[in-house]
Parts: sequence; C-alpha cells; structure tokens
Amino acid sequence: MSNAYFNPPPAVNEPSLSYAPGTTERDALKAELARMKAEQVDIPMTIGGKKITTGDRVAIHPPHEIKHTLGHYHKGGSAHVQQAIDAALAAKPAWEALPWQERAAIFLKAADLISGPYRYKINAATMLGQSKTPHQSEIESVAELADFFRFNVQFMIEMYEDQPLTEPGSGIWNRVEYRPLEGFVFAITPFNFTAIAGNLPGAPALLGNTVVWKPAETQVYAAAVIMEILEEAGLPDGVINMILVDGPVAGDIIFEHQDFAGLHFTGSTKVFQHLWQTIGKNLPKYRTYPRIVGETGGKDFLIAHPSAPAAQVATALVRGAYEYQGQKCSAASRAYLPESLWPAIKTLLVEQVGSIKMGNVEDFSNFMGAVIDERAFDKISGYIAEAKKSTDAEVLIGGGYDKSEGYFIEPTVIVTTNPNYRTMEEEIFGPVLTIFVYQDDAFEATLDLIDRTSPYALTGAVFSCDRGAVDFATHKLRHSAGNFYINDKPTGAVVGQQPFGGARGSGTNDKAGSIINLYRWVSARSIKENFVSPTDYRYPYMG
Repeated sequence: MSNAYFNPPPAVNEPSLSYAPGTTERDALKAELARMKAEQVDIPMTIGGKKITTGDRVAIHPPHEIKHTLGHYHKGGSAHVQQAIDAALAAKPAWEALPWQERAAIFLKAADLISGPYRYKINAATMLGQSKTPHQSEIESVAELADFFRFNVQFMIEMYEDQPLTEPGSGIWNRVEYRPLEGFVFAITPFNFTAIAGNLPGAPALLGNTVVWKPAETQVYAAAVIMEILEEAGLPDGVINMILVDGPVAGDIIFEHQDFAGLHFTGSTKVFQHLWQTIGKNLPKYRTYPRIVGETGGKDFLIAHPSAPAAQVATALVRGAYEYQGQKCSAASRAYLPESLWPAIKTLLVEQVGSIKMGNVEDFSNFMGAVIDERAFDKISGYIAEAKKSTDAEVLIGGGYDKSEGYFIEPTVIVTTNPNYRTMEEEIFGPVLTIFVYQDDAFEATLDLIDRTSPYALTGAVFSCDRGAVDFATHKLRHSAGNFYINDKPTGAVVGQQPFGGARGSGTNDKAGSIINLYRWVSARSIKENFVSPTDYRYPYMG
C-alpha cells in the first residue's frame, strides 16, 4: 500500500527531430531503414502474453514498393477472438487492483522507449509499412505517441484529484473513486496513424481496463513494434491483446459478449454507424451500457476571406491537402476562395504543387509517398477519372496515377463551378483538393454553404486579416468543425494543445489528447462516510 502522494514527471510535448542533411538522426534513421528492409519479420498475434502463430501468413509490402516483402503476419480466426476476450477478463482483477502509479510507470517508460532507443525503429516501421516521409512519421509515430502516453498520465492524475465537496464540521467525508469499466474494451485502430494505434488501446488500459486490440491489417508492421515496446515497458500479460483478424470475425463474437464494456474506434463513418447499430441491438445482452467512442470521417474545409494573404492560403492548402498523401481525417479536401484572390492563389498552387516530388519515402527529398493499398488507389483514381469527364469540374493540376511499382497518385487540384460537386461533398482520403471560387461579396453565403454541404464536422480553417470576418466565421461555423483553425492549415493537432475530434458524421467528439477522452473509460463511484452515525430516527421538527 502506498503511503505517499506521487508526482510523475510533468508532461511536455516531445520535440520532433528534423532529419535535415548532416544531422545524426538522419544517418541513424537511414541505417535503421536499411536494416529493417533487409530482413523479413514474422508477426504473431499477442494473446495473454503468448505469441500466437496460425500458419495463415499474410505478406506485408511497402505501399510505395509493392514488389518488396517486409515480412508476414499470422492471420487469426474466431477462436483467437474468444481467447483474447478470455485473456483480457482473466487479467482484469490484478490489473485494476494495481496502484495507479504502477500503471503510470509502465506508460511513462513506454514513452521514453519510443523517444529513446526505439525512436528510429518505430519511425522506420511507419515509413516502410505506411509510406510516410521522415517528417510525417516522426511527428506522430514518435512525438505524438510519446505525448499520448505522457499526457494521459497527467490527465489521469487531474481526474483522480477531482473530488466532491465535504461540508466542514459535518462529520462526513465525501469522495469519488474512478473505477475502470466492468468488462473489457475493444479497440479498433486505423492504418494512417501509428500514434492512434497506440493510444486507442493504451488510454483505457492506463485507467485499469483490459483491452482486445485489432489494428488495421495495413498498419500491422508498426503495430507489432508498439506491442514490443509495451512489453519491454512491463505491461502485464493479457492487459492488451493484439488480434489480427477480419473485422466481422471479431465483431461477431465481441459484440455478442456480455462483458463487452466499451468501443474505442477510429475509422470510417459507415463502419462506425454499423457497429453502433449492432451494439444497440445487443444491449439486453450486456452487463452494463457500453461506452462508444469514435473518430470517423471528415470533409475538411478551408475558406479564405478577400483580405487573406494569397501566399499563406496557398501554402496551407498544399500542406493541408497533400501531406501524407491526404490520408488524414483532417486533410484539407475542399476550399472556398474569393474571386479577387483566385488568380494569385492559382499561380502559387500551380508552382508549388508542380514542384512536389513523389516516390519512395526512403528518398528524403520526396514530399509524398504512395497511398496505402490498391483499394484506396482504385477509389481515389476513380474520383479523378470522373472529374476529367465532368462538365462541372476541371482537373487543374495533377490527375495522374500509376500502380505498377507502388500506389502512386499525383497531388491533384480540381476546380468546380458546382459547390455540390461530388468531390466537394464526399470523403476521398487521398491527395485530391477541390476548389470552388465564390464572389467576394458572398462571404456570408459561402459560410452557410460550407455548413450544409457535408455531413462531417471534423476540421476547418479560415484565413483572413479582417478580425471581424474571423469572428463572424468562427461563430457561423461553430458546429461545422470540432477543430477550427484561424490562419493555419486544418491539420496537425498536438496532444495537450489542440484536443482532437469532431461531431456530426465525424464522431463522438471525445477529444483524444485531453482529459475528456479519459473520462469515457472510467465509471465513477461516490463514497460517503459518516463518522458519527445517528442513533435515533426522529428529526428535530417532530419535537
């Protein structure tokens, strides 16, 4: 039993290294890329601390070099899902009884391993497996994941310190215990952010929950490194169980189980809605009402006021739309530009987008890699092909694509005269930006257009040197984006600085990177202790 109050190291954001020519980190990362690429790994599932192989091996290829094999992962089935549930439930009593500082120490150590001895390994794994440039991988697989683990510890302490009032002299002591959920949590993580893959199972686990974790099959290469780090940090067997199965196989068992207690999800809106419906139908089967937390799609916007600087708008569009090939939920996908600024912005876009280098991410001069897989390639290229034929749209820049060596799609700018054109409304999740040019005097009407065009409400940005216009847009679009940016691109949220999440079709807005998210993984118990209990049932008014 602890007999002191403990203060973990204060959480600060992990600095991102530059990997500029001549730096030691550049040489170290290149060496790690070469080492990892030269070997083929065999990735098992991890259930109850045991490494489970099945013989059903699935090859892993870099999206930018599909003829190369990085290794294989062992695909599981329904029996493994049940084993993972059993392992999570078996580990639960000891894990939730462990003092909070012991749980915290594991994740703080994991953060230091990520930013220290594992920095180049998790970075290289993300680059190779998910086709990220050094910068895009560094800012999330290293800095953001370490931030999640460190700040979650700080948020946990702040939550535990939030205690109810006790009236002085009352002979009463009131307190609140923040219990983990009763049952197990199911975490489903996406391909595009290694940091999300670590945080979705990690945040509930920190608070005493045990987790069944299903990473995306196109992120398994880096997910295995996360599992390795957590194990080295001292995570007990069965606390987080990594299963490599198809989604429906997992769902058929997990969502029927009486001890299913929560879903932590990042992925498509359609899938999330289906899962929510499934959970709703099964409510009578559950021991408790499951917590459902999801961050889903986005059709993120940027609007420029006529007072905006053209160069700033153009750069924000290029970075916001094309970093990591537009495969961010927050990527700038639709832009509304005033007629007076359009000629200047157009010139800058043609110049900047035309200078973008795309190719193998092991060449550090490339700004873009490949999209994640053939299914994504076919979907995105289909939108571009349709735009080339449309009378409502013009492909201004880019529009090329090729999958002979890797899933490469050129950064593409579409200009449309129809604000409800398909690529202005539907999530594409690729390097495609669509622009609508509005009349300068229609700024207010365009804000209304932005608000009603898309079912999503994840991120958005306004550029203006007119403070009145900024204030007007901020209020007008208050429900259009959960993360709103003024004179900045709509991407790049930092843990502890810009809690991330959106509403409407973009999710439950439970704000990863803040205390708001942690509250979803606890069930509070109020405790009232009376030091001098009454000995007579009568009240004074009865005298």
